[in-house]
Amino acid sequence: LGALAIFDNPAVLAAINPLHALRFITGNSLLGFFALGAVVLCITGAEALYADMGHFGARPIQYAWLGYVMPALLINYFGQGALLLANPGAVENPFYLLAPEWALYPLVILSTLATIIASQAVISGAFSITQQAIQLGYTPRLEIEHTSDREIGQIYLPGINWLLLVAIIALVIEFGSSSKLAAAYGIAVTGTMLITNFLAIAVAVRLWNWSPARAILGALPFICIDLGFFLANSVKIPDGGWFPLVFGLAIFILLTTWKRGRELLGERLAADSMELKPFIKNITESGIERVSGTAVFLTPNLKLVPHAMLHSLKHYKALHEQVIVLSVEVFDVPFVPDIDRVEVHRLNGNFSQVIVQYGFKDEPDIPAALAQCAEAGLNIDMMDTSFFLGRETLIPKLGSEM
Repeated sequence: LGALAIFDNPAVLAAINPLHALRFITGNSLLGFFALGAVVLCITGAEALYADMGHFGARPIQYAWLGYVMPALLINYFGQGALLLANPGAVENPFYLLAPEWALYPLVILSTLATIIASQAVISGAFSITQQAIQLGYTPRLEIEHTSDREIGQIYLPGINWLLLVAIIALVIEFGSSSKLAAAYGIAVTGTMLITNFLAIAVAVRLWNWSPARAILGALPFICIDLGFFLANSVKIPDGGWFPLVFGLAIFILLTTWKRGRELLGERLAADSMELKPFIKNITESGIERVSGTAVFLTPNLKLVPHAMLHSLKHYKALHEQVIVLSVEVFDVPFVPDIDRVEVHRLNGNFSQVIVQYGFKDEPDIPAALAQCAEAGLNIDMMDTSFFLGRETLIPKLGSEM
């Protein structure tokens, strides 16, 4: 449709010359500035590219954007411009008026399907970002379902999916009109792009070892552009733009509070931790009572004594005859072969370290994995085995750091 309109009125291609935009802004300074707030809606959806890179990788998105999406958008927007040059009255709705009258309803159906597809990009991006936040320790652990046997990024988070549904219904009811939603969307998109520039500077300095001056100069042109768009949209804050700012601040407080809380908890636990091998030596020399059976203590760090073991020893004044310190590792491959499932290290005093290894599509089954330890000479009778898991309970106290 856009190409046909351009063919009928090719004069619109003169808009490729950026001097027209410069003359418009200089000749209509205030109007040109506010026009940026409307222009930015043409690129909404591009911010989802950042999030979806975690799903699909950078190269597929580059191919899709540069080879298909951006050219199609440019042709369509130039076509709408050509239509407006020929018929200024079409400004009422240039997208639908670009098509013949008989194609109106098929175009509405196409737009609905496009909206669903766009929502899928945002939803998958939300899944990807949430998974990254969990791995970085910024949010509590959530259920993650892997939907592909080949790609680790293809995931589904039921909790986030339901949260998005409730949030969208609440937003539609609260705002009541697409214009107010557009105001919120403009602030969200431009704010995301502006923040991304500053994060890019941090990545360049910390990971790529760029000098701060080089990183800032590299991002400065993009910062100027995105800052202009953000300020142009800031006038919409009273009309709905306040929502993404308030929501973003609330999420920021939640993430940073969880992260800092986990750090404080980790520091407290580390201060009370003991190294495993010296502990085993003391246990064997002190003659601690050993009772029949096997105890399995799950821990993320095999070098330290699990806190559950310390508390068990404190209360029962005894340990099981066979003690296994177990850790689970998940790798960035779909499946781990059974031959590589377990890794056993025998220690003194009938202690053992066991590492159970899974791929992201494997269904964890600890008892089944422990049964494979027999091949390494570690025999475990499941009917005579007790499992111990640690759980932290925070008790706030006035004047404490936690």
